Amino acid sequence: MATKPFDVSKFRKNITKSIDGISVGFNDPTDWISTNNYALNYLISGDFNRGIPMGKVTVFAGESGAGKSFICSGNLVKNAQEQGIYVILIDTENALDEAWLHALGVDTSEDKLLKLNMAMIDDVAKMISEFVKEYKTLPEDSRPKVLFVLDSLGMLLTPTDVNQFTAGDLKGDMGRKPKALTALVRNCVNMFGDLNIGLVATNHTYASQDMFDPDDKISGGQGFIYASSIVVAMRKLKLKEDEDGNKVSDVMGIRSACKVMKTRYAKPFEGVQVKIPYEQGMSPYSGLVDLAEKKGMLKKDGNRLAFTTSDGEIIKQFRKAWESNEDGCLDKIMADFNNQKEEVSTIEEDAEQ
Repeated sequence: MATKPFDVSKFRKNITKSIDGISVGFNDPTDWISTNNYALNYLISGDFNRGIPMGKVTVFAGESGAGKSFICSGNLVKNAQEQGIYVILIDTENALDEAWLHALGVDTSEDKLLKLNMAMIDDVAKMISEFVKEYKTLPEDSRPKVLFVLDSLGMLLTPTDVNQFTAGDLKGDMGRKPKALTALVRNCVNMFGDLNIGLVATNHTYASQDMFDPDDKISGGQGFIYASSIVVAMRKLKLKEDEDGNKVSDVMGIRSACKVMKTRYAKPFEGVQVKIPYEQGMSPYSGLVDLAEKKGMLKKDGNRLAFTTSDGEIIKQFRKAWESNEDGCLDKIMADFNNQKEEVSTIEEDAEQ
């Protein structure tokens, strides 16, 4: 008696009907949002132009003033809007002023941005759950692309925090809060992946007390870090340079030391220092020369730095010329890198055929 072949299509149809919350297939990112810094984009995604993926959870963690909100609530929101992505900005710190967002190029009109002021973890979870329920009722071809930005996770409160404040007995809720944050992120991962909804959150860090592991620790426990696709740790350093790169005694801005602690799209535990001057704002090329040196793209040649293209052309410049992207020299490095990636991709496709 012949064995009846296994009907995969029938099985797939049955399980998707009978089990809520299951989806079939892969959820590879199709939309990416730039951080407005080429070096940071590369360390996160392995590509100079990509940045963070939609459909995933990304966390930027650091001390106060390290540039978390600048990148997340500023650059990422602005670039998402330019791509036609609707942004829901959740402000838990009561710190994001409209004038500040406008200065960073964010469109605060209601058809581009919904800003919510929330303080309770439970309220954030309920709001996201209600949104997803409503979102699923829309026909797939008419669903808008949506990005949630949560600034920040560390300031969210639990009911115990509120009750203790009311009673004047502030012991803190160290037991439930990490579990609640983990549950919030885990649920978002499961819901957002299939719907291609993005979530970017900021969080706080504290100094490590472990002499064998000196990296700053992210508050809220390890659970939500495991659930996140990308985690970037940021540390604040003083910037004592003018716009021409000359050393000065006054603090002209910050140098944000960014280290990608977790990513599924590039090599983790690599870092770059990004300069954010108070007057000019962050240059998209900041940190790119240092990164190109680390990766062997730029090599020392006497008192200059040299780059050899895939066609054999040699470009030599002084460091300051590279850092200022004189004659588009840094653009040439990125263009050459992208061309090589495309050639490799074409070869792989031909081999599969």
